[in-house]
This record gives sequence, C-alpha cells and structure tokens, in this order.
Amino acid sequence: MFRKAGWRGIQWELGRRVTGFNDYARWVREHDTLTPAARTRLAERVASLPERPLISVLMPSYNPNPAWLREAIESVREQIYPNWELCIADDASPSQEVRAILKSYADSDPRIKVAFRPKNGHISAASNSALELVTGSWIALMDHDDLLPADALFWVADCIASHPDVRLIYSDEDKIDEALIRSGPYFKCDWNPDLFRSQNMFSHLGVLSTDLVRAVGGFRLGLEGSQDWDLVIRCMERIEPGQVRHIPRVLYHWRVHAESTAKSMDAKPYAVVAGERALNEHFERTQTRASAEHIGFGYRVRYALPDTPPLVSLVIPTRNAAASLRRCVESIIAKTTYPHYEIIVVDNASDDSASQVCLESVAKMRNVQVMRHTQKLGTAELRNEAVSAAAGEVIALVDDSIEVISPEWLSEMVSLALQPGVGAVGARLMDRRRILTHAGIILGLGVDGVAGRSHRGMPAGREGYGGRAALIQSLSAVASECLVVRKDRYLEVGGFDGNHLKEAFADVDFCLRLGEAGLRTLWTPYAELLDHKPAARERKGGEPASSPYMEDVAYMKRRWGSLLQNDPAYSPNLMLAREDFSYAWPPRVPPA
Repeated sequence: MFRKAGWRGIQWELGRRVTGFNDYARWVREHDTLTPAARTRLAERVASLPERPLISVLMPSYNPNPAWLREAIESVREQIYPNWELCIADDASPSQEVRAILKSYADSDPRIKVAFRPKNGHISAASNSALELVTGSWIALMDHDDLLPADALFWVADCIASHPDVRLIYSDEDKIDEALIRSGPYFKCDWNPDLFRSQNMFSHLGVLSTDLVRAVGGFRLGLEGSQDWDLVIRCMERIEPGQVRHIPRVLYHWRVHAESTAKSMDAKPYAVVAGERALNEHFERTQTRASAEHIGFGYRVRYALPDTPPLVSLVIPTRNAAASLRRCVESIIAKTTYPHYEIIVVDNASDDSASQVCLESVAKMRNVQVMRHTQKLGTAELRNEAVSAAAGEVIALVDDSIEVISPEWLSEMVSLALQPGVGAVGARLMDRRRILTHAGIILGLGVDGVAGRSHRGMPAGREGYGGRAALIQSLSAVASECLVVRKDRYLEVGGFDGNHLKEAFADVDFCLRLGEAGLRTLWTPYAELLDHKPAARERKGGEPASSPYMEDVAYMKRRWGSLLQNDPAYSPNLMLAREDFSYAWPPRVPPA
C-alpha cells in the first residue's frame, strides 16, 4: 500500500476502517445472516414462483482439499430452492479420497451426477464434460472448493421469474477462508459492459442460460484460467444488455487459499494471458479496433482512433482567471499529442486588467480563438453558444482550472467518445497533491441526495473499491471540468440546461439526458489531469444552502426521481452518505 499511495493511501484506508462502516463481520451478522424465520419465508415463496426451472450447478473438480470439496457439495445440498442438480466432472484426480467422496455423493443423492474423466485435460475440458451432464435450463458455475449460501439458488429462480427475457445472471460475492470467516465483499453495480471488459465482474455467482452456453460452443480449450470470463464474453456478444441481470446479494463465497485467484492473480499467471486472449479475440470477432493488456488488478482496453482523427473543439469558459487560463492553455498546447484540435476560449465578461492582457496573449497562440462577451452569462449558456459555433466533430469541455499532465489524455477520451453507443466521457481529475477530485459521479451521494463524486479524497496511487477508481467503466454521470462528447450528440439532447440549473448538477443532468437517449457515459482513468480549482466545501446536514442551489436540488429530484437513489453504476449495499464506497447500514435491499 505504501509503495503505491504513500502515507496518504494509508490515511485513506484507515479513514475507511476506523469509522466502523466497513466492519464486514458485523455487517454479515446484522444484514446477511439467514435466520430460521427467513428460511421459512423463502421456502414459502418457492411454492409461489410461477415456474421452478431446473438449475444445473456445474462443477469441474481436480484434486481439491477433501474437506473443502465436501463443504462445497453440502452447500449445494442445503439450498432452500429444491429444483437443482449438481453436475461434477472430475479431471482424473490422483487422490483416491476425492474419487471416493464423489462416488459416495453420486450413489446417495440422485441429484448429483459425476463424470470421471479418464485423463487430465485441465479445467475447460473438465467443464465441458460437466456440461454434457446438464439437463437443466440454467447453469450456475461453481468451483470445487467454494460455497453457496443456502438462499443462492432461490434468488436466481426469483430473478428468472421476474425477468422472463433474462439470459445471464450474476450476483455479489465475498471471500471465505479455511476457518469459514467471510471477508472482502464485492458489492457490484448493475450490468456494465465497459467495466466487464476491464475485469470479470460476472463471476461469481454466474448463471447462464443453458441454450446460450451450448449455442456458443461451451468452454474453449486454451483459455484455462479465464475460461468462465471467455464464455460470458462470447455469450454477451449474442444478447442485448437488458438480458443481463444483477442480483445485489452475496450469493457466492470464494475460497481464499495459496493457489486461488481469490487471493491474487499471481497464483495463476496463465489466467492473465488467457484473459488478454479472451478480450482481444472478442474485439476481433466484433470488428472493434481495440486491444487489451493486463495491468495487475484488471485489464486496460485501448481503442484505436480513426486513421484520420476528427477535429476536436476544446471549449474553455473563463472569467477573471488570467493565471489559471494561461496555465491551462499552455499545458494543452505543450503536452497534448492528439493531432487535430482547436481551442475556443469563451470569456465571460472579464473586467480585470490581467485577464485582458492574458486573453490578448492566448488569442495569438496556435489553434486558439477567443469569444468575448461583454455581459456576464451563465456557464451553460456560454458552453452551448460555443459548441454551436465550434467547427469540431467532437467537443471537449475544459475548465480553465485544468492542467494537462498526461499527453495522451485527449486521444484516450476521443477514442472512447467515438465508440458506438457512447455519449459523454469523463477524465480522472486530481489536485496538486495527487488526491482524486473526480473518478466519476455517483447518483444519490451527499447530504442533499442528488449526486457526489466517486472516491473523492483518495490518493491517486490506489485502485479504489473493486478497482472502480482505476478502470474504464460506464457511469451515470461525469463532471464537466473535463468532458468529451460528439457535437451531434451534445446538440441532440439540447446541451446544458441553464434554465433550470443555475449553480449545480448541470453536468449530471446532461449525462442523464444522454442516457435517456440510449447513450452510455464513460469514465477513464487513463486521461489524467490536474484541477487547480479550490475544493468546494460540501454542505453539511442542517446548514442552510443558497436558494438557487436548493432550487437546483429540487429540480433534479423532480426531474430524475427515484433514479437518484438507485444508481445502476453503484450498489444498494454501499452507503449514500459517503464517497468512499463504505458499506450501507442498512443496505437498500429488501430483507429475505
């Protein structure tokens, strides 16, 4: 931790822990322990399901710890939902004890089927052998030493009943050690294909339509270590995003031991190579000009720019900020490697002499033009007017407090903005101490319940919760301090709303309207910039807020309603009162 983020990283982590909000053992006791009464209620709900599909738990096995194997099998047998089968393929385990355990279970329970492979073929081959045993309409993937909580398959069946068009289902997960102590929960967001291409957020618990698995040819040999991810990638290519569903409950306990990837990908380096291959072959099949490489805690995807990159218009509003404006423009010109851009400085009636001198100076710089206003306007109006006049096919909104530090920032953001279905793209912003000021916007955070900033205050050297501060992903909104969007999409949704939003949340509203139009908002950590703007002091509960600000809050709640409390890029198991992804007390998930 110290090597990556220094003392500030340690302080950040201590801050998350000393509050008590991230005491997972207590969270489990209070919010994720299945009581006898809850078991009874779920058993009664099973009877009311409109249909009870057979769920086939698919388990490849090779020489597991015998005690852990028994625990894994017993966790399936203890399921509240009764309509399951367990399909195990043993990959020629040398342990006679393992073989005896499997034979004993198969002989004593007709729901358990076991295939003994004559020779070892590794996990993909073993998984395909288990697939041959499957007779259910759904397949749940499970390792031979992991555990399912007793309600896991019930919630899967409930999801299937609630969403008849679903084809892929995944849940939250945690880790469990040899003493059965749970830790490290991953409370996931809803389906996020961009994050999925950065990490395997699907496993575990992953459940797939059997027809779909067979249609794509099952598990591929040569992808061992990432065979499940590769399978889901190929399935994803054949369905719509709305056919993937997330169950925000911990339905899988991933065993932590020395040879498990639950502890570290270093335990299985071949899995890293397989993951890169799975992604890069996905891009080839979908004719996407992109490449992926492993970066230690996930994968970086680089999207190629067109052979002739489009003109980008950088729109920089400013008022009486000579030093900031000069630093911003000079850093763009000196460091930006993107080959084709113009800079439009929009002066909002600056009236100090330093600004006048600065504006005259920057107007003489390469690719810079200055639009002057003699009367002060709102920022939204300034931006909208400049965008309409811009010659670029792509717009980059940039505040005058921004300083470029990564030369490829604009290339990165434009390459994402040009992808199909993408609206806005946001950047990773830091202050001069390299403390994050923006890693995307999460709806519902903060005292007013509208929106807050993901991982604000975290040292830049850390990956954040589940890698969420260091991987490309879809978010509901990103900040306008540095935002890239195609001009036609900006105009299609009407630009920024300066009529209803005078002080705050115009960028959030803009991104949400892009979402209404069917476009994704992306955030990338690979466009890093400094933001020299002083940190805005957050309003605390009980403090008065300015009247215009409270009008903005009221408008956002009227316009966007319950979405503000149910951000699909966040989790109901995470807290709305903090920006550090602390656990929710209680979670916003109905109890069992």
